[in-house]
Amino acid sequence: MVEGVNRDGARALVLEEPRHLSDATFAIPDVGDDDGLLRIEACGLCGTDHEQWTGMLPGPGPFIPGHEIVGVVEEVGAAAAERWGVQAGDRVAVEVFQSCRTCDACVAGAYRRCRHHGMRDMYGFVNVDQHPSLWGGYASHLYLSPDALVLPVPPELDPVLATVFNPLGAGIRWGVTLPGTKEGDVVAVLGPGIRGLSAVAAAREAGAAFVLVTGHGPRDAPRLEMARRFGADLTVDVAVDDPVAALRAAGHGGADVVVDVTAKAPAALGQAVALARTGATVVMAGIRGSDETPGFWPDLIVYKELRVLGALGVDADAYRAALDLLAGGRYPFAELSRQVAGFDDLAPLLRVLSGEADGEPPVHGVFVPD
Repeated sequence: MVEGVNRDGARALVLEEPRHLSDATFAIPDVGDDDGLLRIEACGLCGTDHEQWTGMLPGPGPFIPGHEIVGVVEEVGAAAAERWGVQAGDRVAVEVFQSCRTCDACVAGAYRRCRHHGMRDMYGFVNVDQHPSLWGGYASHLYLSPDALVLPVPPELDPVLATVFNPLGAGIRWGVTLPGTKEGDVVAVLGPGIRGLSAVAAAREAGAAFVLVTGHGPRDAPRLEMARRFGADLTVDVAVDDPVAALRAAGHGGADVVVDVTAKAPAALGQAVALARTGATVVMAGIRGSDETPGFWPDLIVYKELRVLGALGVDADAYRAALDLLAGGRYPFAELSRQVAGFDDLAPLLRVLSGEADGEPPVHGVFVPD
């Protein structure tokens, strides 16, 4: 235990039911040889957070949400410190998934499918009845279980900016690793949110020759402008223009890689398939929220011999690359529209992010314990 650890209790916000966060205090757990305790400094917010807030993504009973977590290790057991390569006082980012490290999936590196964990007990999605309750980022402290995965944060990154490790890791995995994006490729990114912008940066780092980004309507206009600063060659408002025609007018018959990170945009699937050239790869990472797919012609998958991949989650390799890319400062992540909220004003921010309250949603929302 490091000097100054508060043993009086950890403050947390518990989502009791959709749209109802309650303030709670939980006991600080004792740390043994194989686990640890994190003092949370910041927790990024994404679509999952406001889907949990509205109930679109049902929760496991009362739980502490938040999964894009950065903080300082306050206590760590000797075995855990050796396994994670950290010590008390280190700033780390926390992987969403846990890994038993022994099942076939974990040994193969696909720990998102861990036989013992998987999606059942991801950080930010565990019932508070599961000891020691501190399993989410809307809190002052987080329990680091023996099966947790943590990543050292470069010292030059402040904790709020460091939470971008999660969406940028997604951009790297979804935009480059999974589809095999390579130098000279034409890449189309559907959706100009933080994951879309991250995919643009990742594609540029991979050597993409041309990057198109789509958005929809006036709300996305400033995000499309930011996409150009991240390296997009062409931006298209699909509420006004046909992205396929725009890509052709730019001299490209189709995209080698299409990355769909839109949310609640049923028409995006049809656009993705239409944008893809013959033999292209389409990565689907956005959630439709609907079984409707206007404009989607399934036969095009056959005629174009497309490879269509579903993407769920990220992995430690992508997160490490994301932290390094953030620390390098080559892309304007620090300049994104950003709103920070604490315990007392997180609910209003979630209402704005979910579209249930007036206001311009920031590209990057972050919870910071008071």
